[in-house]
Amino acid sequence: MKNAFLEEAKTKFALAEFITSTNRLSMGEQCEKFESSFAKKQGRLSSILFNSGGSANLALLQALRNIDALKIGDRVAFSALTWSTNTMPIIQMGFEPVALDCELENLNVSASIVEKQYFHKPFKALFLTNVLGFTADIGSIRAFCESKDILLIEDNCESLGTEVSGIKTGNFGLASSFSFYVAHHMSTIEGGMVCTDDEELSDMLKIVRANGWDRNLNPQKQSKLRAEHSISDFEANYTFYDLGFNLRPTEITGFLGQYQLQFLDATITQREQNYLAIEETIISNPDFHTLSHDHISRLSTFAIPIICKSKGLRDKYLEKFELAGIETRPMIAGNMQRQPYYAKYVTESYQLPNTDLIHSHGFYCGNYPELLKDEIQLITSCLSQ
Repeated sequence: MKNAFLEEAKTKFALAEFITSTNRLSMGEQCEKFESSFAKKQGRLSSILFNSGGSANLALLQALRNIDALKIGDRVAFSALTWSTNTMPIIQMGFEPVALDCELENLNVSASIVEKQYFHKPFKALFLTNVLGFTADIGSIRAFCESKDILLIEDNCESLGTEVSGIKTGNFGLASSFSFYVAHHMSTIEGGMVCTDDEELSDMLKIVRANGWDRNLNPQKQSKLRAEHSISDFEANYTFYDLGFNLRPTEITGFLGQYQLQFLDATITQREQNYLAIEETIISNPDFHTLSHDHISRLSTFAIPIICKSKGLRDKYLEKFELAGIETRPMIAGNMQRQPYYAKYVTESYQLPNTDLIHSHGFYCGNYPELLKDEIQLITSCLSQ
C-alpha cells in the first residue's frame, strides 16, 4: 500500500476531527456502530470487533472451546497455505492440528482434499483459509462438512468481498474472521472481526474479548447469567464467567471501520480490475502456472500471486522485481509445517506436494486501488519473459 487508508487525506482529516471532539476513546458506541454496519454489509446476523485479525482467530477458537463445540484433543484441520495466526490458536487451545494440501490451480483446499484427509484421519473441525481472494469448491466443502458434522469456520482475512455463485466468502461456515490491518481490503490500522449467525457463539465471543466479563452482553443476558451464578450487580463489576483475553478495540478502530466501509465496494472493483489486467501477462508466459477463477463471481484479490514452474525461475523474477523497485513477499507463510514454531510444538506432519511447490516456487506483489496505470505496466513488464 502507498497509504494507510483508502482516501487517505479525507480519512485522516475525519479521524482528527473525531479524536478532538469525542469524550471517549475506549471501546464504545463507534465500535458497536461498525459491528452493526459490517454485519449488514457481509450479510451475517452478528459481527464482533477485535483489536486485530489474529485476535479474532484466537478468540474464535477459545469461544468454540468455551461453549464445548470443541474440546482439548479434538483434531482441527486447516489450510497449510495460510498465516501463522490461523494455526497458532489451534495449538494454543490444545487441539490437534491436521494440515491440508491445496490445489495448484486456485491455491485453496478443495472438497476432494478434505474428503481424502477426513477418511484417513477424521477431524472435528475445519479452519479453512480463503487464500488471497481465491477459493476452491467451497460450496462442496460446506456440504461435506454438514454431512459429517464437521464444524466449518473460515479465515476470510485475505478475501473480503470475493463471491462464489453470489455468496460471499466468509458466509459458508459457522463463523468467519476478517482483518483490517494496513494493506488489507480496508484498514483500521489494526483491527479484526468475527462474523456469525450463531447467537450463543456471538455472546461467548464478546465474553472472550473482554477478559471473561459479561459487560458487552445485553441487559437481559447479563441478568440471566448473573442469576445463574448468584452474582449481584456490584460483584458483576469484577466477575469473570469463562476463559478470555483483553482483545478489545478502541473507538478509533470503530470510527475508522465505519469511515472506510464506504469505500469498500470501489476498492474491491479496482482490485479485481488490476488483477485481471496483470493476469493477461501471467497467462501468456509459460514460466508460470495459471490460476483458475471461473467459478468465482466476484474476485477480490489481496495480492498478485505468482507461481513459477521452478525455483530458478522464481529467483529470476524476484530479481526483476527487485531491480524495478517493486516489493515482493513469499506466498503467505508457505507450507506452515515448515515454520520453526510448528515443528517445535507439533510432532506429526503430512505430505503436501502442492503447498511445498508453492512454498518454493511462489511469491506475490501488492494489489491495491491506488496502483497507477504505469505501475501496472511496470509489474507486467517484470512478468514478461
